[in-house]
Amino acid sequence: MEKYRFSDEALAALEMLQVPLAVYQSLDKLTVAVAVSQGFRDLLEYDSLEDAYRVMEGDLFSNTHPDDAARVAEAARRFIEEGENYEVIYRFRRRKSGDTRIIHAIGRHAAAEDGTMLAYVWYTDEGEYTPEAGELAPNLNKAINRALHEESLLQRNYYDYLTGLPSMTHFFELAAAGRDRLLSLGGIPALLFVDLSGMKGFNSKYGFSEGDALLRAFSQLLIRHFGRDCCSRFGQDHFAVVTRADDLEERLNELFRETAALNGGRTLPLRVGIQIYGKGVEEISAACDRAKIACDLGRNTYVSGFNYYDERLQEKITGRQYILENLDRALAERWIKVYYQPIVRNANGQVSDEEALARWIDPDRGLLPPSEFIPVLEDSGLIYKLDLYMIDRVLEELQRKREAGLVMLPVSVNLSRVDFDACDIVEEVRRRVDDAGVSRKLITIEITESVVGSNLEFISSQIDHFHALGFRVWMDDFGSGYSSLDVLQSIRFDVIKFDIRFMQQFDSSKRSRIVLTELAKMAIGMDIETVVEGVETRDQLDFITEVGCTKAQGYYYRKPNPLEEILERTRKGEAIRRESPDEEDYYAAIGAFNLYDPSVIMEVEDDRYQSFLDAIPMAIIEKENPEDRCLRILRCNASFRSFMGRVLGVRLPEESELKKHTLQEPPNGALKETLARCSASGNWVLIGEKKGKAGYSAHAFVRQISANPVSGAKAYAVVALTIPM
Repeated sequence: MEKYRFSDEALAALEMLQVPLAVYQSLDKLTVAVAVSQGFRDLLEYDSLEDAYRVMEGDLFSNTHPDDAARVAEAARRFIEEGENYEVIYRFRRRKSGDTRIIHAIGRHAAAEDGTMLAYVWYTDEGEYTPEAGELAPNLNKAINRALHEESLLQRNYYDYLTGLPSMTHFFELAAAGRDRLLSLGGIPALLFVDLSGMKGFNSKYGFSEGDALLRAFSQLLIRHFGRDCCSRFGQDHFAVVTRADDLEERLNELFRETAALNGGRTLPLRVGIQIYGKGVEEISAACDRAKIACDLGRNTYVSGFNYYDERLQEKITGRQYILENLDRALAERWIKVYYQPIVRNANGQVSDEEALARWIDPDRGLLPPSEFIPVLEDSGLIYKLDLYMIDRVLEELQRKREAGLVMLPVSVNLSRVDFDACDIVEEVRRRVDDAGVSRKLITIEITESVVGSNLEFISSQIDHFHALGFRVWMDDFGSGYSSLDVLQSIRFDVIKFDIRFMQQFDSSKRSRIVLTELAKMAIGMDIETVVEGVETRDQLDFITEVGCTKAQGYYYRKPNPLEEILERTRKGEAIRRESPDEEDYYAAIGAFNLYDPSVIMEVEDDRYQSFLDAIPMAIIEKENPEDRCLRILRCNASFRSFMGRVLGVRLPEESELKKHTLQEPPNGALKETLARCSASGNWVLIGEKKGKAGYSAHAFVRQISANPVSGAKAYAVVALTIPM
């Protein structure tokens, strides 16, 4: 069906009427305006005739009070689709003045000369809306206000009460019509499933009223981009949209940008799943299901983005279903094997621990990687079955290791956040270990930072319980999230395992080395051992050993292997030597020494030697004029401040006053000559030995690091070395 068009004379006459009037047509289940009068434009304060048609094309109920939008939209639907008479009273906020008026709309049907059924709606301004109409207000006004308040509380079947968007059931009808209309025009329809990511946390932080405000604002944004009848709120923070597929990504990126500015900046990122029509599904409900699956792919991200439903995703769904249907059988028939990866102490090159890793060896599908089945079990809440199964298998195989004469080493097992919700995981572990007659020191608990971050207080109490029972607890994947340091301040871990990405970026980014160096120093200061995951080369091993990382895990030593292969290597004499538990403390102390930071030695009694082992004295000095004999210290560390006082007898002011303080260059001119050499060569220059106070021999390295193009001043780095005589 095509949009009805009045003759030019008839349309001009209608558009000149001073009575507020609009004429509508039902076009493929969508309601469109075919004529509006001057009185209508004046009442609703549209800028022009074109402005009125443009706004109404996107949303017939633009600026309708949120509490009335669903009621008005449903009444209009019944009027247009079912032929009922139309009479509705609602509140409308005018576009320019901003005041809210009470509008009384009455509509009747009439057939055009060609038989097209049109709907004529007359509008009357009943006055300004006052939420609390007082005794002095006219009786009619009070009655209307009361009626509107009562009507706003009624829930309708076809429209969402909060946003005024079509309900899910009604949307399926509208979306099917919209899809068919796009196809008839040669377009390709797309079904979107949209999720405001993190609504629960938003409500907790800002309150439900602010959350409702965000949902309403976002709904208006969807209406503006796609049209009211092309959108739906399925419930909570979930929305659906039917639209054309062309330039979709560009439009979605614009939607992301505008959403980021909603609600005064109090907003959330969007996750969008996309199902393109013609990709194996025609039913709107099925398309919504597939779009939701694609949307859920971004569940663990907190930035706006979109994913398409495709064949790869279909295979993933099939695989997911297979895992869920066969988990119990895989556990009962022991398709899932325990593979052990050695953790080697850097100080002696011996295996100090082993990590137990699950490998699903399926009789039909072969080896299923952990990245394929573990996320599925976590999402479905079934991971606790696997984790308890792994503990049972590890305990069995510890007995086999003892019988084979292997040195008994601790085995770490991974626990998921779901485990702590599904059962009393601490008691389950304790009972299994004690029933097996195994020392609790031989089972180490590994949990990731994401597990802790979900409920810090609860997880902290669970870790304390593990510790009280004699189990060691490690933090896995340290540095993979944003709250690692906060967690480390709140919970005591025996070991932290640095995330594998540090090693993956080892050669491509020097920053990973800097971060690892500082993290190792921090761990040493907190008396926590460290494990670096993903070590694959000798260079990586040498580096982490030098900076004080205690242990290494990775393919440089061994890939994960089942117990049978470990026993076979042992029989052949090819296994990595296993550390004696009696030597653990000795080698732990050796491995914790950071060769990049001699200040870790804190027990030196002679102050002269202690100062030598402190951080190297460093400062940035400035010389404004080559001929000027004054120097200024711009920055310095505490060791340099101590050096100046202890060795040279110069007391520097506090940091805030440092830049105002000047020093006189020594009269022999050696420093002046040194600075000139630095500027000329660009290299480090050594200042010769100088006998200082308290029997020290002082040297310094100096290098120009920058020059001020405006003032001509030059800045130099100074590294001072002092040695007790």
